[in-house]
Amino acid sequence: MDWQADWGLRFRMFLTMFLLFALYIVFAGVLTLYFTEGAGSILIFGLLFGGMSLVQYYFSDTLTLRTMGAKAVTADEYPQLHGSVERLSQQADLPKPKVAVIDSNVPNAFATGRNQKNAAVAVTTGLMNTLNREELDGVIAHELAHVKNRDMMVMTIASFLSTIAFMIVRWGALFGGGRNRQGGGVVVAILVSLVVWIISYILIRALSRYREYAADRGAAAITGNPAALASALMKISGRMDKVPKNDMREEAEMNAFFIIPIKSGIVGQLFSTHPPTEKRIEQLRDLERL
Repeated sequence: MDWQADWGLRFRMFLTMFLLFALYIVFAGVLTLYFTEGAGSILIFGLLFGGMSLVQYYFSDTLTLRTMGAKAVTADEYPQLHGSVERLSQQADLPKPKVAVIDSNVPNAFATGRNQKNAAVAVTTGLMNTLNREELDGVIAHELAHVKNRDMMVMTIASFLSTIAFMIVRWGALFGGGRNRQGGGVVVAILVSLVVWIISYILIRALSRYREYAADRGAAAITGNPAALASALMKISGRMDKVPKNDMREEAEMNAFFIIPIKSGIVGQLFSTHPPTEKRIEQLRDLERL
């Protein structure tokens, strides 16, 4: 495997984490400044939710698989799928992750897990029925590239306080109890949380889109066959447009995990976690010509 360190991805990860860290210092400072009775309730709520987020981090693979209805499968049940994951993991110099299958007609796949030793790769039955072996290898290699780049860990950490900020915006008034005389502090805390969440959202989405390009390049390095992944993306994209809205589209909040995002309207596409499929295919075609 001709794997090379993606310094562009590393720089973007570092820059995003640095900006988020600076943003969250301001966020924590403002909440501390307005540590009145109401704001204190909000802070306690934030800490409780933070504890839940840590649990999610350490059990991310299990929670994500359950959320998506993915079932861990054995090599006896899906020998070809297990064989592909094992072979590609060896080529990527990775421990073999858990293998899971989702019983869904929607052709898609995702990887999850907090590190390379605690990872899982899940594919849908629709994906296996849509792609040939080389194309499926390309998709699996894309997910393994996410694992090798530690994307899930970085995205989980990056979204940690962003999620807390969003929950304060959504539920802060209830926990702040705006009936007391210090209610003004609660309003400030909620407004600051809103700003923090918006800026975090934009930064995380920008990082997420770039990591998809990096995972595509990683898949090409693992398989040595960028054309196979390009072909898979075209097939999957075409099938996604035909998926009934009441199918996996109700799981649109999990878009960051999928190889192809589930569309959720104009606003969802504007702030998509993925770059346009056409540009991803164009990058793969360029790699093929090298």
